[in-house]
Amino acid sequence: MKAARLNLLSEEKRLLWQLRTRGPMPRSELALSLQVSNSALTKLSHNLISLGLVEERDALEAPTRGRPTIPLGISAQGGFAAGATVHKGVLEIALVDFSGEIIALVSEQVGTPGPVEFAAIVQGHLDVLSVRHRLLGQRFFGIGVGLPGSPRTRKGDSWHTVKELPGWNSVPLGQILGDTLGTAVLLENDANAAALAEYYLSSAGRKASTVVVVLLGYGIGAGVIEDGRLVRGGFGGAGEIGMLYPGHLPRPSTLDLLSVLGEAGCPIDSVARFDELTAGFEAVVEAWLDRAAAQLEALVNSAIAWFDPEDIVFSSPLPASVVRRLAARLNALPLCWTTERPAGQIRISALGGSAIALGAALLPIHAATTLASL
Repeated sequence: MKAARLNLLSEEKRLLWQLRTRGPMPRSELALSLQVSNSALTKLSHNLISLGLVEERDALEAPTRGRPTIPLGISAQGGFAAGATVHKGVLEIALVDFSGEIIALVSEQVGTPGPVEFAAIVQGHLDVLSVRHRLLGQRFFGIGVGLPGSPRTRKGDSWHTVKELPGWNSVPLGQILGDTLGTAVLLENDANAAALAEYYLSSAGRKASTVVVVLLGYGIGAGVIEDGRLVRGGFGGAGEIGMLYPGHLPRPSTLDLLSVLGEAGCPIDSVARFDELTAGFEAVVEAWLDRAAAQLEALVNSAIAWFDPEDIVFSSPLPASVVRRLAARLNALPLCWTTERPAGQIRISALGGSAIALGAALLPIHAATTLASL
């Protein structure tokens, strides 16, 4: 499937962003928010409606006698996009529509696929899902892929990623994936993708001006959203918090927990069937949680000191019960929330391990319809 190209005006993108972040709004309120005339707003909205990106919603009852107010909202029929990622032992694929709603979310147990095998598996699922959900002929925005690690260059085509993904390092990754999938592919750090999903799909994330998402995946990373923009850094490596932990020592990650369990004799080598395979090893998990919480305390306090976030989120492919117990340990500590406001609470993402794939799926839509990258 070839990705469609949209040539939207900057004012049209601003209008879409208002509706996406604030929800359906009447034209008069939109004009005021965008600081444009009513006639200009009418012209902008007419074009977006004709493109199928915006739709009129059910009329609101007029506050006084007269015509009811008809709000505009993002249209789910505007198109769709796909996202994919690979956890330890699991490949996950997500489809989202233009409004950000989840169309499909599927996973497959895998080993350590190289880029070509990964793309071939993704393509096979897309072929099936596009027929099952009657997406053929609809506008396709493209494919995003969430990866552990960071780009080696500003262009972002070659990546430095984890050793557990042999064949992914120091190769023209974007070209390899794009050639296999037959369309351009957007690559993003997995923690940034999780942060993007949290911002788009969580009402709590959108309400906060500053959000820090800590991802416990292959390693440990973070995504920071400040006033609706993703903080990427000068070279795209912002949030590489794993480097704060000495390389020869364990770090609080999903991969680390699986390694600890394996050393204790647990027959587990992936996040699939975690609860089933760790039965009888609960004490090992609890000991790891104690150690991980102690390692994360300084990191969380550093995030509070640097960013003063309203929202700190833990995201992980680990079961929610495990991540919840980890967050509870940290919330019980005297974290360094400033005394000028109520102490915050670390919360766990409701998206679970799907956050990376969902965020990756939102990347092409975001790139096509917003003025600047989140």
